Amino acid sequence: MDSETPVTDPLLEQFLAGLARQQGSPHTLNNYRRDLEQFLRHLLGTGFQPEWGSLSRKQIRHYLACRHQQGLSPRSIQRHLSSIRSFLNFLQQERLLSINPADGLRAPKAGQLLPKPVDIDQLQGLLDQPRGAKEGGEPVIVVRDQAILELLYGCGLRLAELVSLDLNAVDFTQQQLRVMGKGRKERFSPLGRKAAVALKAWLSVRSQWLKDNQEVAVFISQRGRRITPAAVQQRVAKAGQQAGMTDRLHPHRLRHSYASHLLESSGDLRGVQELLGHADISSTQIYTRLDYQHLAQVYDKAHPRARRKKNQNNEG
Repeated sequence: MDSETPVTDPLLEQFLAGLARQQGSPHTLNNYRRDLEQFLRHLLGTGFQPEWGSLSRKQIRHYLACRHQQGLSPRSIQRHLSSIRSFLNFLQQERLLSINPADGLRAPKAGQLLPKPVDIDQLQGLLDQPRGAKEGGEPVIVVRDQAILELLYGCGLRLAELVSLDLNAVDFTQQQLRVMGKGRKERFSPLGRKAAVALKAWLSVRSQWLKDNQEVAVFISQRGRRITPAAVQQRVAKAGQQAGMTDRLHPHRLRHSYASHLLESSGDLRGVQELLGHADISSTQIYTRLDYQHLAQVYDKAHPRARRKKNQNNEG
């Protein structure tokens, strides 16, 4: 079957509708729809009729193998398998499947991507640099972008969390934000002094762009509507260029930097897990892989056996 041939299935649509009510993230929903429609298209191309009760483990394994042969990365295959497993769990709950044939299946192991945090001094330069003159003298956009940068780094927000932030989620008295994370899991993020100052400055001029008083989004565009993820990515990248960064700056890199810098300073893995809103601590442990040279220097300075060896060498 052609990869562009539209496919549909009433149970698939029912699953996606339920997911929309639970998740709320358009990006997540689009991923589920794309993955599952590709899976259904593959099955139809092999002669399978959507009688889900007859779906076998072998058919799922064959689909994953085909995707692997087509060059799909292990990480993407893992996501496809996760989407399929979730859909089949739904069918199980609806008593249309007695067992989930995707349970126990494993995708090819993906190499874990280590975060690349921005150097602290570089970040200080980014956040403290004057941007007004470079923006053609437009103060509102400068004030808004400063608040965006401060919240991404100062609160460790995901891009989707920043974009979905509403006015009633901001509490300057308690110095915190109420953040809606993945799976609509709510958490409270401390609002640091500089982030609070930048956010207050933005909220004081936000009305200049407001077209509808019913708009509750914290961050809006010049059209007065909730800012889009693409617009945030563009503005963050531009700020990085203006700060002289050679690598592209993106919102998730600021979150990486928030996590890495916190963990380096505190060593509190559980605390950083809570602040990031990670459901599983294994997601947070990636930040413990600090640069080996840094660890070697700490060892040389602090470990008594290392110091003793150095002293013996000096004596010899």
